[in-house]
Amino acid sequence: MQDNICPLCDRPLGEKREKHHIIPKSKGGTETALIHPICHRKIHKVFTRAELVRLGTLDALKDHPDMVSFIKWIARKPPNFYRRTR
Repeated sequence: MQDNICPLCDRPLGEKREKHHIIPKSKGGTETALIHPICHRKIHKVFTRAELVRLGTLDALKDHPDMVSFIKWIARKPPNFYRRTR
């Protein structure tokens, strides 16, 4: 993973970044990735902790239909773009 690129949406990271546990910390996960706050919110809106454990990687999350449409939508937004997730 590149330090200045969000591994979920592949856009440059902005000023605000959040650490996402690939496997939830509550499930024993220790590996983290820096991602956009909006990407972080979307992950936790779409997936349960159990699903995050089962999927195990950010690449696996990208294949989910809700994430595919989100990534397509967010692709042209600036790095610091943020909107509450629905």
